[in-house]
Amino acid sequence: MAEAQQLTWQQEAPGVWSATVGEREPAGLLGFAASAPQGEAIALLGETDFPLPQALITVETQADRVVVRLPLEPDEQLYGLGLQFQSLHQRGKVRRLRMDHYGAADTGATHAPCPVYVSSRGYAVLINSERMMTVYAGTTVRRDSPHPPPDRDRTTDPEWTPNPLSDAVEVAVPGRSVEVIIFGGPTPLLAVQRYNLLCGGGCLPPRWGLGFWHRVPMAFTQAETEAEAVQFRERGFPLDVIGLEPGWQTRCYPCTYEWDRGRFPDPDALCARLAAQGVRVNLWANPYVSPRSPLYEQLVDMSGSHTVWCGLVPDYTLAPAAEATTAYFDREHLARGVSGYKIDEVDGIDAWLWPDHATFPAGHSGEVMRQTYGLQVQRMLTGMFRARNRRTYGLVRGTNAGGVGYPYVIYNDCYSHRDFITALCNSGFLGVLWTPEARSAPTAEEWLRRLQTTCFGPLAMINAWADGTKPWSFPEVADAVREVMLLRRRLLPCLYSAFARYHFEGLPPFRALALEQGGAPSPAAGVRPAQGALDATANPYAVPPPREIKDEYMMGDSLLVAPLFAGEAERTVWLPPGGWCDFYTGAWYDGGQEIVVAPGLERIPVFVRDGGIVPLLVDGGLEVRHYGRAEGRFLLYDDDGETYDYERGEYSWTELRATRDSGGALVGASRVVKPGPPPSYGELRWRFMTP
Repeated sequence: MAEAQQLTWQQEAPGVWSATVGEREPAGLLGFAASAPQGEAIALLGETDFPLPQALITVETQADRVVVRLPLEPDEQLYGLGLQFQSLHQRGKVRRLRMDHYGAADTGATHAPCPVYVSSRGYAVLINSERMMTVYAGTTVRRDSPHPPPDRDRTTDPEWTPNPLSDAVEVAVPGRSVEVIIFGGPTPLLAVQRYNLLCGGGCLPPRWGLGFWHRVPMAFTQAETEAEAVQFRERGFPLDVIGLEPGWQTRCYPCTYEWDRGRFPDPDALCARLAAQGVRVNLWANPYVSPRSPLYEQLVDMSGSHTVWCGLVPDYTLAPAAEATTAYFDREHLARGVSGYKIDEVDGIDAWLWPDHATFPAGHSGEVMRQTYGLQVQRMLTGMFRARNRRTYGLVRGTNAGGVGYPYVIYNDCYSHRDFITALCNSGFLGVLWTPEARSAPTAEEWLRRLQTTCFGPLAMINAWADGTKPWSFPEVADAVREVMLLRRRLLPCLYSAFARYHFEGLPPFRALALEQGGAPSPAAGVRPAQGALDATANPYAVPPPREIKDEYMMGDSLLVAPLFAGEAERTVWLPPGGWCDFYTGAWYDGGQEIVVAPGLERIPVFVRDGGIVPLLVDGGLEVRHYGRAEGRFLLYDDDGETYDYERGEYSWTELRATRDSGGALVGASRVVKPGPPPSYGELRWRFMTP
């Protein structure tokens, strides 16, 4: 048995500590992301104590790996460890964190295998390595454990469990070195904020990016694309971004990145005419360069040893490779009016992608390039838009820890509605964004339910690339679909302000209830449940899973969203402690309990925290709604919505406050607390949704 050693910790910022084992890796995930920490913002969160007993954090250096061991308390629950789609609770799980397409099971192979976990006891841990590691999240029991579980007999003891309670997380990282970063709280949300801010703070999308998106079928032409936008306008459905799928290029899989002038004879006119209607253009691409691409000869000597679909895999850690690509993209796409990209196929599947033993010119292994390629592409494209002082917002199939500030939202090809919502809950632990996009549905009911959830996500989109689905494809629910799309647009001031706090304060705009004070409905115990009834034909070691709330989430600080799924006329909603109000009616509910709601097909259940303030765009102005009985406060963010000028201080914060006057009545007031450009939201008027 290798000898365990303690780590030496260095404070990097208030509440943030790091320790390195062996020679520090040349990059680590944070190095590949290359985002500058927001030190001043971290300092504003205040000092906090180191959250773990340092003597119990140990490391073993073995022949081919480093094993880090971190202690666990019996009542501790763990979250994170990659973008999972079926579970929030990660204690008692083994996660092999590998960049890959999600394969309909939570294994750690996922589009965002971020090696970070968040504890219910109010801290977070990041293993800052670009290697494919294995995390034993409270599954291992060492012979010399200081807190071994009791020895039980399966035959006679009803408390016997196949998963004895472990007192540690063990992380096995290939290689001879690793950096461990610990984030203090003292709450889980504060720990996540410190992590996000160390990674540069969350992305602040352009205002248009938070509108409604529609992706047209793969082989659409320019005329069909423009006709699609006209139909949206004529039918009264909002449209802010139209996405072109692979057929806009002369060749795809791999890509030329060259406009197909047969299908798109005048891309400049396309972008200009759509822009005149307030519609942006987003282009699909994958990063594999066709032999017929104008970029091929420039990139062939700066690419990996293996191809994907016969296309080059450029090494974008080489500055000349990134410069050649962005120069072409800037000239052929951005200069014509393109506003962003959907970056496909940077995640896996093994049979398509390069092997782990592939070599790349800069010296990184195939394994490391797979773990970080999504980061590399996001970094390159974000820098290209930044050079034009234009914000972008797009989609990506793979990312990793450190990419918090990149304006890209993850998606995939699996299509489980419930899994989509669980992923949205999980995204808040990891510093990533996930879209529960809508593609198609077998019934009008499911179509509406899917559109309702996508309109309460970080990127609201119909992806009609395969079958041409439209918002009005089911006429019997078309009016309800239009209404929820319009509600999305009305909520823009609320959503934009939430993203501003993501950037400036590290607060995830979408997050699980486990990150809220009192959000978990039952103790987040690590105690293993005993086995259930014996089952000789299924899993003889099956135990009931711990209770977790994975189908509700917070949008901003005050809105609790509880989606309904096809076949459900009603659902049970857990409301955290405190008062809550129905978003639509203001009806009051006591929190700290479960309630049953049946809002009808036309509405997605949404609740507002007591004292919550929700600004809505209404008739050219701003309707500021206050809910409940408590006084409330909301910080409304505004800037030009387009550029990076906010980084130079060109933005404003306006405090919206509801207080009680001397007679006990609620009154509203606004006050500019950080002046900036002229306000863009128009006249303010208050509406009190008093129960």
